[in-house]
Parts: sequence; structure tokens; C-alpha cells
Amino acid sequence: MEHFTRHEADICGVRTVWLTAGSGPPLIFLHGVGTFPGFNALLPLARNRTLIIPYHPNFGDSGSQKRIATINDYVLFYLDYLDHLGVQHCDLAGLSLGGWLAAEIAIRQPARLRRLVLAAPAGLVVSDCPAPALTSIPPPDLPAYLTFNPAVAGSFFPSTPDPVFTTRLEREVSAYLRLTSDCVQGNPQLDYWCHRITCPTLLLWGEQDRIRPVGQANAWQNLLRDATLVRLPRTGHLLFEEQTQIATETVTIFLN
Repeated sequence: MEHFTRHEADICGVRTVWLTAGSGPPLIFLHGVGTFPGFNALLPLARNRTLIIPYHPNFGDSGSQKRIATINDYVLFYLDYLDHLGVQHCDLAGLSLGGWLAAEIAIRQPARLRRLVLAAPAGLVVSDCPAPALTSIPPPDLPAYLTFNPAVAGSFFPSTPDPVFTTRLEREVSAYLRLTSDCVQGNPQLDYWCHRITCPTLLLWGEQDRIRPVGQANAWQNLLRDATLVRLPRTGHLLFEEQTQIATETVTIFLN
């Protein structure tokens, strides 16, 4: 993380930490459930933009707040966060949980966004292509679920027991489980409101994604007014870590 600048502020009663890199128009990137891979794979996105990566409340380096527990709570938090930054118009991207949050933000304030990137987003309930419940994945199998080549994901896990790593990951998974306690798959109402997403949208997906199966991509594309789908072969859920160059180049070309 040495290439990022760290920031911290109290927002909605939450000690909120975010990282920035680069300069230019703002690109907000919302992370997925686990922050353990870090964000160095995203640095190419900062070549001609100010890349802004906040840690969600109850995740990563940000503080805890029990009153932020539902998807709507997180979305309202991020609207306040954007106000805090003074960002009135921006590009927004997100991976997995972050993609879900980005879509929900786009539904509520479509005029605020110029372009939207949804990388293997969570949140959409696709009955004929469900995502596995996180609690159903045995911990030793997790790397094989996260990347097509398990060694890529495995490189982010400690080789010996690490209580700090374990505690941090358990906190993040617990926060996500609270968020999806009413519906493991996501938001049953999300499909009904996707028509409010009016900006051009890039759907980016790994063809071998076992966390958010690529079969969900068509469901998203059919719901969005202006969506381009790019599928990355031999790629799992952590697509920016597994295919850093092609994934970041695809996003950069789309945003330009």
C-alpha cells in the first residue's frame, strides 16, 4: 500500500479510512467482502484519475458501527461520504459487495454518476444461477473459489497461523452476513429498480468465477439500459488480482 495516501475522518459517527492515488477526475472504487488482497492491483487505474478507495464501515481499517447494518444504511453512508469529499459527479466502480453497493448508489442518484463499473457484482438474486453461501465454503477451499489459479489467491493468505489476519477477515465476513441476513443472495428488490441506472455501465466478469457465477452476468445485462459485458477467460472472482493488466486496461478504456 506504499503507493497510496491514507486519509481518515469521522463520517456518520464512523472512523472512516480511505486511500487515494493519482490525480485527475475522481474514480471511487468500492471493495468486496475481504480486504486481505490489498489494492495494489488497482493502481493502474490511477494513471489519469484520482483513485479513491474507502474501507466500508465494519470492514478493513474503518471503524465499526452497529447501526450501519443493511444495504440501505451502507448506501446512505456513502452518499454522505461523497458529500464529505465534495464529489458531486464521478465515475464509480465496485467489486462483488462493492459492485452491489455501486449499483444501489446508481439507482438512488443516477445523475451523480458519469460511468459505472460493476466487477462480478453481488446483490442480484438470480434464481437459476445462485451464488454459494460464504458459510458453505470450507476455509481450505477458499483460494480455489476466489481465483481460477488457487495459488494467486493463496498468496494473500498467511503461510502460518496469523490471529490478526483471521480476526480481520472474520469481522468482514460477519459484517457481510449481517448485511445479507434477510436474503443470502442479495436484494430481492434490486432487479425491480435497475432501470434507474442510466449511465453507461461496464460489467466485468471472470469466466471461472465460483463466488458470483458468470451466469449472473446476462441477468445484469438484461436489466441495465446501457451495459457492456466483458468476460475474462481463465479468471475467477478476484479478477483484478488474477488478470491485473487486462482488467485495469478494460476499465481504463471504458472510462475514457
